[in-house]
Amino acid sequence: MNYDEHMTQDARLIILRELAAQPDGRLNEVLLEKVLDAFGHRRSRDWIRTQLRKLAELGAVRNSEAGTVLVAAITRAGMDHVERRSFVEGVARPSPEL
Repeated sequence: MNYDEHMTQDARLIILRELAAQPDGRLNEVLLEKVLDAFGHRRSRDWIRTQLRKLAELGAVRNSEAGTVLVAAITRAGMDHVERRSFVEGVARPSPEL
């Protein structure tokens, strides 16, 4: 795996973790951009949309649109990944909680 793939998979894990931390399991792309920035992933909104679409293809999120904004909701498969019950290919594996 090259560096860019590693960074992309890490960003996808950050997205899933943040969605899992929300009471309703949902966030929009604007808020996810701020979360990714805080973790050192300074990427364009278009790049984030691409990752949300990929996560939907992988079955980890469901996306919907609210006007012009994409809203992601974590799925059971996404939660299972965050909780280390099973893993989604293309997303970094979470570290075990100590």
